[in-house]
Amino acid sequence: MRWKMMLAFAAGLAGVAAPAAAQDKDALYMRSLAATCANCHGTQGKAQPGSSVVSLAGMPAEQLTAQMAAFKAGTRSATIMHQLAKGYSDAQIGQIAAYFAAQNK
Repeated sequence: MRWKMMLAFAAGLAGVAAPAAAQDKDALYMRSLAATCANCHGTQGKAQPGSSVVSLAGMPAEQLTAQMAAFKAGTRSATIMHQLAKGYSDAQIGQIAAYFAAQNK
């Protein structure tokens, strides 16, 4: 009887933890996508002061998505962004934009 109660309790905890684990997985995925931008745009999208590179932190998601679409389409000139943007799906660009929009400037 005690074994069954412990099993039922563990199953209940697993049911509660599953949605949290899915959220953690999604958040980790978004951070991982955004981390690919860190070499140029700085950790968490905060470029170095005085840099010619744009800070992405706090940029509205719609603006970042539009800029990435322009890079991807080749309608906005760049040194490397037009090549990098082509490597992301529209969904990934949306996730990256949402991540940086949520960061403090």
